Amino acid sequence: MKPVNLTALALALCLSAQLAYADIAITSKDDINGTWKLQYTKNSLTAKETIPRVDTWIFKDGKVTIMNIPREEGHYNQNPINFELENGKLKVPYIGRSGFDTFALVERTDNTMTLKGKFGEHYYFVKK
Repeated sequence: MKPVNLTALALALCLSAQLAYADIAITSKDDINGTWKLQYTKNSLTAKETIPRVDTWIFKDGKVTIMNIPREEGHYNQNPINFELENGKLKVPYIGRSGFDTFALVERTDNTMTLKGKFGEHYYFVKK
């Protein structure tokens, strides 16, 4: 195969791979409403190592409550905080300091949801 054809084929494969993992715009808070058990996280889409999680995220009435967050002393529940949608992404304010954690929706079915954090980490949820 000619080098030019090989380069074109490689470029086409790269572009199609990026399109397969395009973020889904969150158009309404109803898109993510519900109680979601965070099963595990990964540092990136392609990371092999998974980090088991036990917390539950509850999206209701424009607020998110994170329950059963593990800490060295045990587990704790976060008070409900308002979340926002901006440019199709979920913005959750940091507690006790300024700024937001931003998440993109990667995949959503009736029973599963995958969010991607601003540093590429992936959060895998199942509906409770």
